[in-house]
Amino acid sequence: MKRLTLVRHAKSSWKDPQLSDFDRPLNKRGKRDLPLMANRLQMFQIQPDLILSSGARRAITTAEQVALEQDYPINKVIEVPELFHARVETLINLLQGQSDHYRHIMVVGHNPSLELASYYLTQENLANLPTCGVIHIALSITCWEELSESCGSIERLDYPKLHQKTNA
Repeated sequence: MKRLTLVRHAKSSWKDPQLSDFDRPLNKRGKRDLPLMANRLQMFQIQPDLILSSGARRAITTAEQVALEQDYPINKVIEVPELFHARVETLINLLQGQSDHYRHIMVVGHNPSLELASYYLTQENLANLPTCGVIHIALSITCWEELSESCGSIERLDYPKLHQKTNA
């Protein structure tokens, strides 16, 4: 059995209109939510053998924070340019090409790609994967090239708003 964790980048800033979409940094909420979610991944022992990330600034920042919390070497986070605005087929093909010695791969990227990939793999419809959201999927495959439609099930869905304190 293989495992796949899909992580949507933390909330990004639109403050500087001169920046391209690719170069947008995290905003205040993103910087607040990211350590919480990185810690929750560690708490639930969601520890990947490989972290692949979109090259967008907000995704790389998210991937590096998660890596730090996991004691995963930051220099081993692999930037994959194709993950920025990726089609589901692109993401699936990328994963199918990974070495089978990886038991658990984490992908840090963007919506709608991550939601659509999750649906393709699990047939479980999510209303929305919020920023800094995590989908952890158990895959009923023994090698990555077997990755296909409906081969997985969601084991954990987590995102920052699930953990906000209410003033009730």
